[in-house]
Amino acid sequence: MSALKAQITAAMKDAMRAKDKERLGTIRMILAEFQRVEVDERIELDNTRTLAILDKMAKQRRDAAQQFRDAGRDDLADQEEREIAVIQEFLPQPLTEAEINQLIEAAMADTGASSMQDMGKVMGVLKPQVQGRADMGAVSKLIKARLG
Repeated sequence: MSALKAQITAAMKDAMRAKDKERLGTIRMILAEFQRVEVDERIELDNTRTLAILDKMAKQRRDAAQQFRDAGRDDLADQEEREIAVIQEFLPQPLTEAEINQLIEAAMADTGASSMQDMGKVMGVLKPQVQGRADMGAVSKLIKARLG
């Protein structure tokens, strides 16, 4: 079991003891997603894959919250945002824009990227470094601005 998964399991037990139903529900949802991936792919999750799943879950909830707000359903949007808050507790600290720019510069230097054809190489180097710590869409835009 990955360290992050063990930490989330411990948080579930704490939420049970505290009788915090909302937090418990979100943590159970996270663990259910981990279980689904493990069963579907017949693998044991490592920390990298666990972070990727948490990142994806947070992104899905941000999208859903925005759609609920656009539809005038603030109650449902608030629920999604509370779930995001619980998920983000288990994600590492987000990178600052300056840190992201430094990582992009280093990745471009490592790969020798000079044009848009090299975008995939740069993203391949950066993705493991920023997974769960930055929005990949925003990182992609920054790379495009440099290469384009």
